This record gives sequence, structure tokens and C-alpha cells, in this order.
Amino acid sequence: MTNAPSLPAWKGRRVLVTGADGFMGSHLTERLLREGAAVTAWVRPRSVTGTVGFELRNLGGVQAQLEAIVAADIAGPDAADRVCDIAPDVVFHLAADAYVERSFDHPQEVLRTNLGGTLTVLQAARRQSSIGRAVITSSSEVYGTAQADRIDEAHPLEPTSPYAASKLAADRMAVAYHRTYGIPISVIRPFNTYGPRHVYDVIPKFVARAIQGQPLEVYGEGLQSRDFTYVDDMVEAFLLMGAHPDAVGRVVNFGSGVATSIATLARMVLDATGAGVPIVQRPARKAEVGRLCCDHGRARAMFGWQPRVTLIEGLRRHVDWARTHV
Repeated sequence: MTNAPSLPAWKGRRVLVTGADGFMGSHLTERLLREGAAVTAWVRPRSVTGTVGFELRNLGGVQAQLEAIVAADIAGPDAADRVCDIAPDVVFHLAADAYVERSFDHPQEVLRTNLGGTLTVLQAARRQSSIGRAVITSSSEVYGTAQADRIDEAHPLEPTSPYAASKLAADRMAVAYHRTYGIPISVIRPFNTYGPRHVYDVIPKFVARAIQGQPLEVYGEGLQSRDFTYVDDMVEAFLLMGAHPDAVGRVVNFGSGVATSIATLARMVLDATGAGVPIVQRPARKAEVGRLCCDHGRARAMFGWQPRVTLIEGLRRHVDWARTHV
């Protein structure tokens, strides 16, 4: 089996994507629309002269194709009721407070969004019989620093930051709801995903600084490593977790299986951009994970999934996008 094929199961399906206007959510939403799904986008609200409104960053080009847009607090007191009112067949839950450094100063707010938002979806899935699958987005950060060459799903869960702990709480709550109430959930643990529209984390920061002629800042010695996976490959992973019958009740890692040090990444970004800026060293950051490298053996065995886009090619695509968006 190859990566997720064009899935006829999506045509006409009612799908809710939370965090739909974010980096990963917007790519997934666009793909679902191409597959013929009827997609409702749940987006972060903003206050407009005392009323709640929204301003799309990434989905403006497909707004007319959406069934509806819900601008609401995913962890709000009536959020589960609103999900039930939508009555989706599938929920992809990506809404999150995803800035690790924000969790250092605002741990309560991050936990509220990440665990509370997940509880919204789980409670709705418990109450609304139409929901045949709820895909809960976890994170490779739940593992902490790799204790083996590659991280499989049996690796110890040792989060190092409040953000990672909040994602682990949501991850485990989803599994608990499946075991307690039998609701059809799938938990996806993506490793570091990058590509067009991504504006935080190391790759977009490096690319933006290089294009703008600014030095690339490496924290510590730059020996910390990450597993970078291109967004198109991760969209395939989400589709599999949302449609494959064997994904129900399972936790599955998706990543490239290649660890790249931050120092090496900086040099690759300079090559991809052609920038002549220096690489400078900054003090090491607190709660920094030392190494992340995915073992995607379960994804390969269950679904035939494997990444297709190399880091060199993915960086080229990201740089092409960034030159007109930075």
C-alpha cells in the first residue's frame, strides 16, 4: 500500500476541522475540500468592537467552499454543544496553543486550551452519535529527549515543558475516553512538521532571517536534533488516521525517521536560500529537548505510510513560498 490514496470515503462526508486556519489545519482543510468533503472550519475568534469575529490568515482562497466557519473558544463552556450542533461525521482536532515558549510564562492558559479543547471534542463525540471518528492531534514533544536511536510509540513519555505536558494530558485523556466510553478516537503524534504557511519554529524562523539578511541564531551548541517532516506527507497521515478502520483506538507516530541537528539545519537553510549571513550562537534555552527522531514502523506496517519529500526538497519548497510571504 502507498501513502493515503484519493479516498472516495471523503466525498460528501461532513468534516469538522478545529484549528482550520492554522498551518497544518489549513493544508488539511484544502485537501479535504479537494476530496469532496463538506468541511466546517473552527477558527480562533477575535474581538471586533465588542463582538466576536474572525480574520482568516490561510483559508481566504477557499472560504466560499466551506460549509461554515465557527469562530469560538474551543475550550469554552458551550463549545461541545456547538460541535454537536454541527453533527460532523469526522472531527480533526488541531486547535491548540502550540508555542512552547508561551507555556513557560502562561502554563494555565496553555493547559486550558490544549486539554480543555480536547475535552470539548471528546465530550461531543460521546454525546453525538454521528461522529464516527475523532482524530486528536498529539505531539512528539510528549516523549521528551529520545532514549533510543528512534522513538516508537512504546517510548517513555517524559515531557520537558508545560506545553508538552499539556499535549500529553490531552493525548492520554483521548485514550481514556476510548477505553471508558468506547468513542472512536485516533491519536496522531506528528514529529516536527514544516512547509508553506508555517511561521513559527526553527525552519520558518531560519528561512525568514536568511531571506531578510539577518544572522541565524542557534541556541547552545546546536547539537540538539529534530525529525522534520514536510506538510504534504503529514496531511496524508491525518487522512489515514481519519479514515482507516485500523486507526480507531490507536496512537501512531508520523515522522521522517531522520534526525537533523539544528547546526546542520542552519547550514542547509543557507544553502537553500543562497544567503551569506553568519550563524551565531546564543545561550541554551530551558526545557530544550535534546533529540527527536521518529520510528514510523507502526504507520508503515498498518497503513503503508512513508514520507516522500526529503528535507532538501521540502526546504526548497518552503523557501520558494517564503520569498513572497516574508
